Amino acid sequence: MRILLWHVHGSWTTAFVQGSHDYVVPVLPDRGPDGVGRARTWSWPASVTEVPPAALREQDFDVVLLQRPHELDLVRRWLGREPGRELPAVYLEHNTPEEKPCIQRHILADRSDIALVHVTYFNELFWDNGRAPTTVIEHGIIDPGARYTGELSRAAVVVNEPGRRDRIVGADLVSRFLPVAPVDVFGMQAKQFAVAQAQSAGVPPDRLVGYEQEVPTQDRMHTELARRRAYLHLTRWTSLGLTLIEAMQLGMPVLALATTEAVAAVPPAAGEISTDVRRLVQRLRTFLAEPELARACGLAARAAALDRYGLKRFLADWDVLLDGILR
Repeated sequence: MRILLWHVHGSWTTAFVQGSHDYVVPVLPDRGPDGVGRARTWSWPASVTEVPPAALREQDFDVVLLQRPHELDLVRRWLGREPGRELPAVYLEHNTPEEKPCIQRHILADRSDIALVHVTYFNELFWDNGRAPTTVIEHGIIDPGARYTGELSRAAVVVNEPGRRDRIVGADLVSRFLPVAPVDVFGMQAKQFAVAQAQSAGVPPDRLVGYEQEVPTQDRMHTELARRRAYLHLTRWTSLGLTLIEAMQLGMPVLALATTEAVAAVPPAAGEISTDVRRLVQRLRTFLAEPELARACGLAARAAALDRYGLKRFLADWDVLLDGILR
């Protein structure tokens, strides 16, 4: 099967292109958002090829995988075909509704010719999907391996643009853990956030450190995360983050807000999941004092994540959906 898709979400796409199909990603000279091309931060197979927009009309595709509203128009302009009618199409919705939870209608709510795929059951429940045919295909990732050492008495959190996204991703909650342990923040603009937060909280700069993602990042970041005693998942209202699943498969114990899909993803044995931040802080204190307990919780986290978010199941679910669309 030949699939056209945009490189939008690097971690998700890295898992998706491990399948048995041929994948085409548009590429622009500046590698901007609509033409990122092949990944330079992740390892992709040779089955993923780059094609400039001007050459897409000459290409044959079995299906197009859409991930952003304006990609519907990009297909019309770049391929000269109507997605869903002249070219089989799937729309993958990565996110929770941002404007009006529970009542926000999806862009495809009035269409029945494009399959709408959500990445969590929570997302499907909270979007108004209208008459769009919906399904849920939960995340799957490449197993990073059991790397947990917990040798550093520090907590880790991964979040992009914490300063801008603030309360949505729980950036305001990070400082509540600092009296118990230093926190390392990984992600885009993490350094700027860490400096500002450390100054605001009046703590030494080494107690809240930001690490920017650089090339190559993924393998090194996984190793560094696994050296921290526990992983913090503090998002209030986002889709289920792949970094949470990665941390669990690394074997890290997890301290998570009991919000959105995290309630289903994180079993109690994996650490602590609660809307009471005080319980998460106390659990971190316990993990610092009892490293073997932290390790045992991390093993439970890894087992749960491998069982639910394995790559084989993920790819099989997508094959079933795509085969059904083309029949």
